[in-house]
Amino acid sequence: MLGCKTILVVVHTVAYGKRLVDVIALLESDFRIQVSFTAPPHMFASGVPEYLARLGGTVVAWEEAVRTRFDLVLAAGPRGVEHLDAPLVALPHGANFIKRVMGTPDDGVAGLRRRDLTPGGKLPAAVVLAHDDDLAELKRACPEAAPVAEVVGDPVFDRMTASLAGRGTYRRALGVGEGHNLVAVASTWGPGSLFTRFESLLPRLAHELRPDQFMIVALLHPNIWATHSVWQVNAWLARCRQMGVHVIAPEADWRSVLVAADWIIGDHGSVTVYGTVTGAPILLTGSPHQEIAPDSPAADLSQAAPVLSPMHGIAEQLAYAAAEYRRSDYQAIAARITSHPGEFARRMRRLIYRHLGLGQPAHPPATLPLPLPPALNAWGTSPGEASA
Repeated sequence: MLGCKTILVVVHTVAYGKRLVDVIALLESDFRIQVSFTAPPHMFASGVPEYLARLGGTVVAWEEAVRTRFDLVLAAGPRGVEHLDAPLVALPHGANFIKRVMGTPDDGVAGLRRRDLTPGGKLPAAVVLAHDDDLAELKRACPEAAPVAEVVGDPVFDRMTASLAGRGTYRRALGVGEGHNLVAVASTWGPGSLFTRFESLLPRLAHELRPDQFMIVALLHPNIWATHSVWQVNAWLARCRQMGVHVIAPEADWRSVLVAADWIIGDHGSVTVYGTVTGAPILLTGSPHQEIAPDSPAADLSQAAPVLSPMHGIAEQLAYAAAEYRRSDYQAIAARITSHPGEFARRMRRLIYRHLGLGQPAHPPATLPLPLPPALNAWGTSPGEASA
């Protein structure tokens, strides 16, 4: 529309795109703003064109985007954004900043290093943070970014919290029947991730947990699918599917599965950390301390949650985790995800409109419950049938 303020949303990866969708939802119904998307080159970019096609927005080729003036850029990663001609609002794409990078000239907490905060040596217009602890780490690692940093909260935390009251509805939508327990198995990406152990863990879960009592669902980081391809991951997990394990497609919304879960088995990734919001007991598959930022919620979780043992039965360990579960311990970890629970929508919308030079719409922004998920058996049972 003529005279609109223009926003460019930079979607490096599917994971980044999922985070940014919660942000641009704050701009709905405002005819003064036109949103476009672009996909820069990235090692984990596989699946991004399909993801953007499903969104149905205007997609600007990266080569054109770097030649075009926009009023604002939103990005959840730093790669290439220094080439764009617009003020940049930089956002995190997971639960705080929980991964540590070691053994390189750029050692530090991923997302809070100087190279992450000043892409191409340029300072963003705003650096969005979820918690005051993140701001303290930013001031230590890159003090020149402190004046543009703003703690606004976490959209995933807020939407999951808003959805907890509807847990039964999500379970019914997923197809979790009466008398069934849902076990969510969550993996981040990389050599220390749970995915590297799926070949032994998932069959063990399927063998040991009775199908008339348990449903098992695997949540894989989108970077896993991007690295190996959708076909290859589904091929690797085909036998696990035949054994009854449900595998959530990379574009699916994993948050409703966590809300519905009775137990969460996970590694040091963001999904496991967000599990502390739900009230489900968590079992960890190990703690690669060299990959975990020592002052992060993930580090706290590695001390609070029991670790899955190969020497004891799975059902026995689930029962132990439930018996030993203390909600207050996990609530304390969840409280480290955001300093402003329930306030992300209000604070983030205010920040965006301030940088656009526009007054906000005269109504409060809504934090909506998560949409109902498709049934678990809708994702197919073989590589050829699985949703991609």
